[in-house]
This record gives sequence, structure tokens and C-alpha cells, in this order.
Amino acid sequence: MNEEQRLESQKVENANSSDKKSAKDYSKYFESVVTAPSLKDAKQRGKEEVKYHNDFAIPEEFRGMGNGRKFYIRTYGCQMNEHDTEVMAGIFMALGYEPTDRTEEAHVILLNTCAIRENAENKVFGELGHLKHLKVEKPDLLIGVCGCMSQEESVVNKILKTYNQVDMIFGTHNIHRLPNILKEAYMSKEMVIEVWSKEGDVIENLPKVRRGNIKGWVNIMYGCDKFCTYCIVPYTRGKERSRRKEEIIHEVRQLAAQGYQEITLLGQNVNAYGKDFDDSSYRLGDLMDELRMIDIPRIRFTTSHPRDFDDHLIEVLAKGGNLMNHIHLPVQSGSTEVLKIMARKYTREQYLELVRKIRVAIPDVALTTDIIVGYPNETEEQFEETMSLYQEVGFEAAYTYIYSPREGTPAAKMEDNVPLEVKKERLQRLNALVNESSADALKKYQDQIVEVLVEGASKNNPDVLAGYTNKSKLVNFVGPKTAIGKIVKVKITQTKTWSLNGDMIEEFEPAGVN
Repeated sequence: MNEEQRLESQKVENANSSDKKSAKDYSKYFESVVTAPSLKDAKQRGKEEVKYHNDFAIPEEFRGMGNGRKFYIRTYGCQMNEHDTEVMAGIFMALGYEPTDRTEEAHVILLNTCAIRENAENKVFGELGHLKHLKVEKPDLLIGVCGCMSQEESVVNKILKTYNQVDMIFGTHNIHRLPNILKEAYMSKEMVIEVWSKEGDVIENLPKVRRGNIKGWVNIMYGCDKFCTYCIVPYTRGKERSRRKEEIIHEVRQLAAQGYQEITLLGQNVNAYGKDFDDSSYRLGDLMDELRMIDIPRIRFTTSHPRDFDDHLIEVLAKGGNLMNHIHLPVQSGSTEVLKIMARKYTREQYLELVRKIRVAIPDVALTTDIIVGYPNETEEQFEETMSLYQEVGFEAAYTYIYSPREGTPAAKMEDNVPLEVKKERLQRLNALVNESSADALKKYQDQIVEVLVEGASKNNPDVLAGYTNKSKLVNFVGPKTAIGKIVKVKITQTKTWSLNGDMIEEFEPAGVN
């Protein structure tokens, strides 16, 4: 480092230490803006009316703010975060910014974070450390942290204490305020923090820059009211707020007109859609019954909760057509005792009865799930109940995790009395079963002809195309680039544990909607 670089580095360090308030300085601010996750407070959510705004527009004073500047967003976590990133990208571009996939070129870097597991948070803190040198090299660079981690008081305090290179922090409820936050960050020498503990209203007409033009996310609701004892989502995403059906149907129609082949309806607890309406009994089944009439080849939804999977929804899904016969239905544990500790509010038997009803109505359905192992107090016998339930249901795939305590949740106060070695051993056994079951499910496709929505080149081989069947099975095959974005017929020639290989036969034209 030469003398000029050393002086510039010292200048930045001095600015970070003197111009930005310390965590102690902000403690009073936090009390009014950020609150630690509290089960008691969160469950006593008020009945304040959620307001709907469909007139969002970029104020004239902010237009051109990004001219000559580039933005970079790194996204962690679930599909909801991916969709939030699409909205923020839309706002950036409406402000005049250009996207870049290189942090070195960016004038603004946002980390859109996930709080669901400790490992996800550690990745964000690690990335913040890696970005510090860029701040030294480019003092005008803005670095921001947004998303679910920003809703946790402990995280904000840690950033204030350790990561002075961060210029702005905002949460999940005020993404539409991004222009205001950017302007304040440019003008202020202090770290800009705008985290709303109370849920915001439902904001429509937000600009979006979608990733690709084949598959699209459509958010139909926000938040969760379930309060599973391990889960931070009800605190970071707030109470359940559903969008009005007219706005959702309009958005889906727009995507269909733009040539999208598949849409996925999103919600933290997607099949609780409409339960918060005081003036209507309209639910997810009603919405999907209307959406299936729209000329779009494939419709999916995620993530559902077994408690809200009602008979009417099953009845509508059984109509088929463009409603895909793949359901992701998180069970988390096969033990009624563990499910009780988790506050899932259903038993093993009730879950199996729901599966039975789904299979009766949709015999060829593919079921996938989420499972946590090593939950506090989980015994070997209880874990074996999870193994046996997996086999009894006949899941075709699963996301599996070792229990990760989240500060502020009831489970975090429980004694984490399952040794890490035991947790790892259980996860290994479960994953062996998951792999075996997936391989068995895929063997049934040998020599079969399947319909594949082609998404692009394979990640492993640019000369091979890849896409997914209606049951979300990955298929790799050799075919013309003109097939990308279309549904084609592929004959399966080889089955693996997690994917299928095949030969393209012909382009497939969906037979319209019911």
C-alpha cells in the first residue's frame, strides 16, 4: 500500500469511527424502530386494518438519481426474497441505475438476507467482511443490508458494532421506501436505519425486473401467523396480509400475455390466503379455480402448511389442467410429540389423513416435504418415527436440516440437548433414505415420454438443455436452443438419483385450459 492509499484508507476508517453513531448511541432509536422478536407481543397483534395502495410511483425528485451508477443485489434464502429482489431491481432501474453482476463495478451493493438458519446469517456477515476493502477503495460506494436479518435487533446491533462499512439497513416491510433510503444514505454521514417493526400496508404497482421470461413469481400474501416454536418468520415478515384477488389475477394475466410458461404463487404460508379478509370468504382454492382458466401452461404454489390445506383446495387441484400435480407439504417431524413441541398444531395421524385425501383426489401427485432433525428433546425413537413416516407417505424428495436455534423464538430457550454428533448422524441416515426414495421415484420414468419446460442450458454442460417436468423433475437432454422457453416432449433414457436424461422427441403444445 502506497502513502496515498494509506491516507485514503485512514480517511475512511476515521469517517467510519467518528461520523457513524455507535450501537450505544442508537439504543434509544432501536426502542422505537426495531424490537426484539417477542412471542407475546407478536401474538397480540392488533386488528389494525391493512390498507391497499395501487398508486405507487417514483417521485419526480428521485428520478435520475441512478444515472451513471450501477447496482448489485445478492440474494439469500427463499423464493420470497428472490421476488423482493426483483422488486428492488425494478425500483433501481426506475431510478436510472443499471444492473451489474460484479461488485467491483457497483455503486450500490445490497445484501437481501435470510434469517431462517444460523448458517445463512454467517454467510452474510462473511460477505460484509469481504466487502470492506471495496469501501476503502471506493468511499462513495453504498453498502446496504435488507431482508429478514434486518428485522432482528441483535443483528442490527452486531452490524453497528462490527461492520462500520455498512451505510444503510432496512427491513422487509418498507422496500417501497428504497428511493428515500438511498437519498438519505447519499446525504448522511451516519448509517441510515429504517426498520419497521409493525407490518406495512400492501403496496401494489411496484416495478419489477423479473429473472428471465419463462417462469415468474407472483406474491399473493405476506407474513405468517403460525408461530412454530423454531421459526423466526412471523417476527421478520409480520402478520398475514393477503393481496386482493383482482390485483393477483391481473398480474397473472399480464405474465400470460408476455409469454410466461409457468407462474408460482408465493406466500410464507400460501394456503392461508384470504383468511385475513373480513369482508370475504375467498380462499386459495377459489383463487386457483379462477387462475386455471387463464391461458398459461403451468401454475404452482409454495409454501403450504398442513393446517390450512382444506378440502376445497384439494378439490380444485384435482381438476388438473394447468394446475401442477406436485405439492410441497412440509411435515418437519414424524413424531406427534415433537410436532407438539414445535407448535405445528397437527399430529402424525392428521398429517397422514391429509396425505390420504390428497392421494385419493390426485392419484398421480408427487409429494415433497421439509424435515428438521435434532430438535430439542428429540429421542432416537421419535427420529425413527420421522423415518417411518417418510416411507409411509412415499415422498419423492425433501429439504432436510439440522435444527438451528433462532434468537427470540421459544425453541431458542429450550435446552438444546441433542449432541451435534447425534444430529449429524441422524441427518446422514435421513438423507440416505431421501436419496434412495428419490432414485426409486425416478426409475419409474425409464423409457417414458415426459413434458419438459426448457429453462436453458444445463449448469454442468452448456451443450445440454435442462428443464423440469410438471412434477418438478429435472431433465437434461440434447436439443436445439430454439426449444428454450417452450414445453417439449422428451423420452427418458437414463434415470439418476436427482435427475433424468433423455432425448427430445418434439415440441409440445399444451391442450388449452379447462
